[in-house]
Amino acid sequence: MNNTLTAENMRKLQEELEYRLTTKRAEIAREKLEAAAHGDRSENAEYKEACANYRENDNRIQYLMTMISTAIIVDDESIDKSVLGLNSKAKVKFIEDDFETVVTLVTTMDLDPDNMMISIESDLGKALSGKKAGDVVEVNAPGENYNVEILEVFQE
Repeated sequence: MNNTLTAENMRKLQEELEYRLTTKRAEIAREKLEAAAHGDRSENAEYKEACANYRENDNRIQYLMTMISTAIIVDDESIDKSVLGLNSKAKVKFIEDDFETVVTLVTTMDLDPDNMMISIESDLGKALSGKKAGDVVEVNAPGENYNVEILEVFQE
């Protein structure tokens, strides 16, 4: 499992990991101690909640460590802007629907489908990545395949 990230994405992940390993863990440990002081742990809702928070935090720590250790850092400054790649923006046409829109290829951390910010690791993102204006690509999506024409790649 590799994930494509920018240096900024990596910085955010590392900051969150540091926070969860230090500050958040200490907060949860205090909560557990305070809740445990209230008596019987088997019927202590505060203690059970603190334990659940501890597990949730540890799960997030494991996720962050996996993301960081498997990341491929892309220097978006040195990318060829004439082809679609990370942080590229293009006007595309969904051929079967005759629908045109502007899409931006982003990392999974920055995706926002409502604003057509599509993960470069999604089916559409993979199909568009490395292509240029004039190309028609087939997107292999679950349930159905569809074709997209790249009308214009914006040089930003």
